[in-house]
Amino acid sequence: MSPLKVAIRDYAHTRALKDGTIAPEGCELDFVEVEPIHRAFAPMVRELRYDVSELAVATLLQAVEAGRPLVALPVVLHGNHHHRSIWTWGNGLAPDGLRGRRVGVRAYSQTTGLWVRGMLSDTYGVAAQDITWVTTEGPHIAAAAEPANVERTDAGLVDLLRAGDLAAMVMGARSADHVDELVPLLPDWKARQEEHVRRHGWIPVNHLAVVRRDLLETRPDAVRALYRALARGIDEARPQTPRTIRDEVVRYGVTDTLLATLDTAIRHAREQQVIRSAMTAESLFADFTKYVAES
Repeated sequence: MSPLKVAIRDYAHTRALKDGTIAPEGCELDFVEVEPIHRAFAPMVRELRYDVSELAVATLLQAVEAGRPLVALPVVLHGNHHHRSIWTWGNGLAPDGLRGRRVGVRAYSQTTGLWVRGMLSDTYGVAAQDITWVTTEGPHIAAAAEPANVERTDAGLVDLLRAGDLAAMVMGARSADHVDELVPLLPDWKARQEEHVRRHGWIPVNHLAVVRRDLLETRPDAVRALYRALARGIDEARPQTPRTIRDEVVRYGVTDTLLATLDTAIRHAREQQVIRSAMTAESLFADFTKYVAES
């Protein structure tokens, strides 16, 4: 059998799989390095370029809606809180001050943006439709329609924010930390994160693993072996006492927590018109359960 072509980022919980320390039984893997990993998402959903790929949740939902032949595995590769993922240029703006304003985000269907808009709506009553979203990229699913309040720009979002053309912008904290003038929209973001976990019991999921449907149907044993290897990598990388958000959010298995997290993401996606179709988190894993899951 030919090796499986895999596009997954280098994480602590995938490193042993990528360097061969953990090997799926009866299955060879050919890793393709894509950096940043979101550049693998469009080729996967449009061309099925890889057998296995990391994929953002919002892109997965759009792919399912579009009927793309991909199947989600219940393997959380990446996730984070997003109370510190929306930034201003130090102007002391309150969340409700975003109504009627322009906010930048790399792509409207970016999963970080999905979670930020959901947080603004659920916590502060600011709906996605109350804001004009200025983007530099379209969706990974080329045919996915964007709402009327989404604009495209060729300019850099940080430059637009600095010039006052944007009221705020969505950006992960790791990237934003390189721009000294950026200030979190929510000064109490740490307390908000803690409150979210107390109230809901989960941290937002950003990326899952997915496989091609034809691979699942013709080589279920290979997919099962891959799933077991990913799970083992997560187990071996997890400390006994969680030290980081990654330790808390990276998990495997169709659990009530994962389903609750993804059902919330689906609700946000429908409210924001990232998707228009009804679906459930459980339905995302129906094929995994049919072909791979073990009792």
